Amino acid sequence: MTDEQTVQGPPAAVAEYLERGMGQLADKMGMVVTELGADRAVASIPVEGNRQPAGLLHGGAYVVLAESLGSMAANIHAGPGRYAVGIELSASHTRSATSGRVTGTCTAIHLGGTLTTHEIVLTDDEGRRCSTVRITNIIRDAR
Repeated sequence: MTDEQTVQGPPAAVAEYLERGMGQLADKMGMVVTELGADRAVASIPVEGNRQPAGLLHGGAYVVLAESLGSMAANIHAGPGRYAVGIELSASHTRSATSGRVTGTCTAIHLGGTLTTHEIVLTDDEGRRCSTVRITNIIRDAR
């Protein structure tokens, strides 16, 4: 993350996130996180390099961006010594992006002791909704 980006949450949880990073797939997709907290997280990916054969952003790319955001936010909420993993995800694609970047804005719906639920709205550079994703994560104690 750069100086312009924001990571919020308990200091120990933020330090743990920064140490772990986003993961190999998010790195390969060119994901840039600009805000990260348990309640709200924002990141984007380029369309270029993440297209399907017809020239549209691959539907799976929307899901990877959304699941990454929801899981990172859930892990910030989980805090040190705990971790969150996705147990349910649903996606509805409503528009196709063909160029520029797609931005995901993740908003918490429920932040509990064992489950979190987030909604992620993915938009193109013009602010048009392309996909809506909902993810539920379960929180576990680290082993």
